[in-house]
Amino acid sequence: MGTKKQAGMCMAAILLGALLFWDTALATGSASVLTGVTTGQEKIKGQNIPRAKQKAVKNALGVAVQNAVASLVSRQVFAGNLEFLYENILPRSSDYVATYRVIGGMKHRGYYLVGVESKVNLTLIEKHLTDAGILNLSTDKPAILFLIAEQTPDDLLPRYWWGNNPEPYTSFSETIILEKMIQNRFKIVGAGPDRPNPSFYNISFTSIYDAAAAMELGRVLKADMVVLGKTSAAESINRMGDEKIYDGVIELKIYDLGSGKEVMTSVSRAAAKGTMDQEGAFGAITEVSALAAQDLNQKIDAFWTQNLRRENLFDVTITGENFLPRFIALKKRFKEIQDIANMQPREIGTDKAVMEIVFKGSPEQFADAVMLKTFVGFGIEVADVTDQMVVIRFIEKQEKLPQANNLNIEEKIGE
Repeated sequence: MGTKKQAGMCMAAILLGALLFWDTALATGSASVLTGVTTGQEKIKGQNIPRAKQKAVKNALGVAVQNAVASLVSRQVFAGNLEFLYENILPRSSDYVATYRVIGGMKHRGYYLVGVESKVNLTLIEKHLTDAGILNLSTDKPAILFLIAEQTPDDLLPRYWWGNNPEPYTSFSETIILEKMIQNRFKIVGAGPDRPNPSFYNISFTSIYDAAAAMELGRVLKADMVVLGKTSAAESINRMGDEKIYDGVIELKIYDLGSGKEVMTSVSRAAAKGTMDQEGAFGAITEVSALAAQDLNQKIDAFWTQNLRRENLFDVTITGENFLPRFIALKKRFKEIQDIANMQPREIGTDKAVMEIVFKGSPEQFADAVMLKTFVGFGIEVADVTDQMVVIRFIEKQEKLPQANNLNIEEKIGE
């Protein structure tokens, strides 16, 4: 009884540590490495504990890599590419693990259980997902132009860089927000020391918050969205003993340049205390900027994912030798793609077919999904992709590339 209780407490401690550490790692880790703790288990066969421990560690690293993939793509993309994950990513999990250490291990009911702390190379996973067409860095996250005016108790008027009579300055709140957005793989345009001069493009702002001019500047800079608004910090009427309270407020409007419309708003509030104006004001701006960044990340991510998954109608032209059996095999693969809402034949011949496809995404995303499919005895080539059409050709299968050897993780195991 005592052994079972001890085992349960030990495993609970490992799991609790994993959850707490993982949340902390996601909040503080760099954009290129995902740090966390995962657990693994393996049945002990023939009293071979070292072998069971080795496999348990490998399983824990596999979970860490799965978490890393999930952090890079949407749930829909993750679910739609399980075949690629299990065939190409998980068998080589240790390739993506920069470092790790076993932080706990125990025998329990015929299994060996481990807790493993690891650092996973997100850059390498991102490259392989991009090469496979699963992650499209040009469309998975929007490019955003930020225009955030800022006013502290020392400023009579808001400071800004884009309208009439701008003043050169660095927005404290914008710096914090942009850092968080970049960590989440959003692309930022028009930021930093080389900010564009709107007059160079014959763009004139009638006011600081001229949305039409802001969107015009965003289009010139090839942005997908514009965030326009103001950060302010002021002394509150409330006090805490001898210390003053300062209120920070960030009010933003977000515009989609595809539709030319305001699509959402974001309002964040926070407070900080301080004995001096500058100390209290910047404390409030720091707090409210973190909240605003979190709100923007969630709202823009949700909007953009939904935007990418709008249904599109286009034609898919299919040609090639040995056509009919290969066409039947391709149609079966089409049925495996969850985002195909409907498909109807428009033309079917002995060496060519045209299918009308309704797809939750763009034709380019459809082509990426098709390219992940494998076929017996032949391959496919996406010959052309436009807004209205995808052209697919059957090709003869080339010599199969050598597969990665089974991974031996003993070299990396350490406690």
